[in-house]
Amino acid sequence: MSYFTWKEAGLTSDCASLEAMASRFEEAASLMRRMAQQGFELNSQGRQQHITHSDADVFESWGFVNEEPAFRQLTLISDPSTESPAP
Repeated sequence: MSYFTWKEAGLTSDCASLEAMASRFEEAASLMRRMAQQGFELNSQGRQQHITHSDADVFESWGFVNEEPAFRQLTLISDPSTESPAP
C-alpha cells in the first residue's frame, strides 16, 4: 500500500498573526478533507502516522512520494516471449 509519513513540525511557526495561523489551519483542514473524500486514510505505525491509499494510481496522481520499500513497489511485468501459447 502506498504511503507517506505525516510529520508536522511547525504548521504555524512562520505565522505573524492569529489570523494567519487560522488561515493556515483552514488550508490544512481543507486539504485533509479532500484527501479523505478521495480515499486516503491515516494509519499509525508506532509513533509515526502514515497517510495511505490502497490505489497507487490515485496516490501518485496527488504527487506524493511513496515511502514504501522499493521491493514492495515492484510490479510483476510478464515477458510475452516466455508465456505459454494460447490453446
